[in-house]
Amino acid sequence: MGFFDKLTGVNTEEESPKEEKKEDKKKSKKPEKKKVKIKKEEPEKEVAKEEPEEPESDGQLAIDVYEDDDNFVIQSTIAGVKAEDLDISIENDLVTIRGSRENRYREEGGKYYYQECYWGSFSRQVILPEEVDGTKAEASMKDGVLTLKIPKVKKTKKRKISVKEEE
Repeated sequence: MGFFDKLTGVNTEEESPKEEKKEDKKKSKKPEKKKVKIKKEEPEKEVAKEEPEEPESDGQLAIDVYEDDDNFVIQSTIAGVKAEDLDISIENDLVTIRGSRENRYREEGGKYYYQECYWGSFSRQVILPEEVDGTKAEASMKDGVLTLKIPKVKKTKKRKISVKEEE
């Protein structure tokens, strides 16, 4: 097996000794031509891989966050959700809002052209830029809009301390 054969993995046909002698004479006149058999490689068969199903993730709630002098305010449109179906928690500067929206109006077998409304569980976490007092937070819902007011923690102002000299 020659260098070319090893490099390409292709087998070339070897010629008989009689033909080699004839070829030696012809080499000086014409370049040598060899017949090459090319092995066709079959493409690898794809194996179907079963991927584990990922648990459905919550939908993300769209929110507005702003502040006034005393509070941070979070507002969100949560149409179709009852107030008792919401879970709101506050820990230091992290606010979490969770809930679920059921589609009570879905037409089974109906031919939908658009389905853009989100139905199912949703959640949203917000990190506020300052620490807040979660014990004094107030939440209300009017016309499908949730409004959450969270008071800012009043920070003490700098205080000058005088040093007493002991005798």
